[in-house]
Amino acid sequence: MKTKSIWMTLVAVLLASLLASCAGGQEALRKRAAVLCNYIPDHGLPEGAEQQMTADFYAALDTMFNHLPEFEAMDHEWLYYFVTGNGGTMADCTVKEVQRTDRTHAVATIEVRQKWEDGSFDETSDVEEHTLSMEKVDGTWLMSDFDGHKADCLRHIAISRREQAVRDAISDYLVHEIAPGYLQGELCIPMLLITAAEEDSEDKGRVWGDFWVFWYNIVGDTLTTMSGGSHPGCMTLEQKDGALAVTAFEQTTDGAGFAESAQRIFGKHYDVFESMHANDGVREAVRREQLREYVRRHNLAVHYCQDYGWPAVEL
Repeated sequence: MKTKSIWMTLVAVLLASLLASCAGGQEALRKRAAVLCNYIPDHGLPEGAEQQMTADFYAALDTMFNHLPEFEAMDHEWLYYFVTGNGGTMADCTVKEVQRTDRTHAVATIEVRQKWEDGSFDETSDVEEHTLSMEKVDGTWLMSDFDGHKADCLRHIAISRREQAVRDAISDYLVHEIAPGYLQGELCIPMLLITAAEEDSEDKGRVWGDFWVFWYNIVGDTLTTMSGGSHPGCMTLEQKDGALAVTAFEQTTDGAGFAESAQRIFGKHYDVFESMHANDGVREAVRREQLREYVRRHNLAVHYCQDYGWPAVEL
């Protein structure tokens, strides 16, 4: 009986120790989740986020916030804030619970309220629940996802890279096939006003748009326009040697036949094309956006653009 009593005591002690250990581990995990809440992206990646996130999650967010065209990302508001609203509020996060799904993965439920910059709460905002995914890497719990946004990011990156490949193929065609017919400068930077795009198959598609060629010289910190012109029409793109390339370009007719040819080529996309082609404000806004992106991608020390006879415009 004494032996049985001793064993029962030992089992009880071990169970108590195990429960205490689990409770301590759960509390540590909860505290770690609270720390990670400080690195939930809000209009960008917080300083030090790379050390608090898994490498793949950080890479996806870094690509979204820092390596895609800004004018494109602006169309996707969720890229710029995950839990924080606009208008001077910030997120106040509380860890509601944490559940381990296996030895190296856990999911934390986060309750979020909005508060003003002075620390007072925005009484008009509700408490929202969000999901923070965690993964243990080399002994440290890191943020591996937030509300499933990693999948959103990867999906948008794939779309953006496909669109960038299309733009690069069109720009390359304009530079090599159309631009030599103009008075040349130091740089040829096309402008693409894309009206519509359709994929005929996985390896072939068509793009309708108002495609412009511009030649520039760099004078100090200014791109000065040497020449330029518009080439509306429909381009056919196909995969060639593993890359997209323009294989055909049907252009509108100059002069009196312009409207008729444009209606035939653009078809159901004609009204959109006409509204873009006839709007100087839209054209110049898109031109500045695409020049900014070109300058950023090529690391040029340029801040202005100037057409002949017009004042310089800040990019």
